[in-house]
Amino acid sequence: MAYGFCRIFLIVVVLLYLTAMALFLSGTFGWFGQEADPLAGIFLLPLGLPWNMLANGLPDPLLPWVGILAPVVNIGLLIGLCRILRAMRE
Repeated sequence: MAYGFCRIFLIVVVLLYLTAMALFLSGTFGWFGQEADPLAGIFLLPLGLPWNMLANGLPDPLLPWVGILAPVVNIGLLIGLCRILRAMRE
């Protein structure tokens, strides 16, 4: 039961991340006729918590990369948690 919930939650988080990345890229580069928007990456912030909050001391050129890659850390942690739950079930 817990493994099934973990797997569904992981799929939802990955889909949210892909959607947020598409919105970020579309808003940043003006794809599909959309104007460039400085707040295009706002949907990536909650997906990357708490890692993007730890990046306050980094140089400014690295901050967009931290915002993009922070959700990947959370997805990796969820994958590890799901594997642990699957191993406990077996």
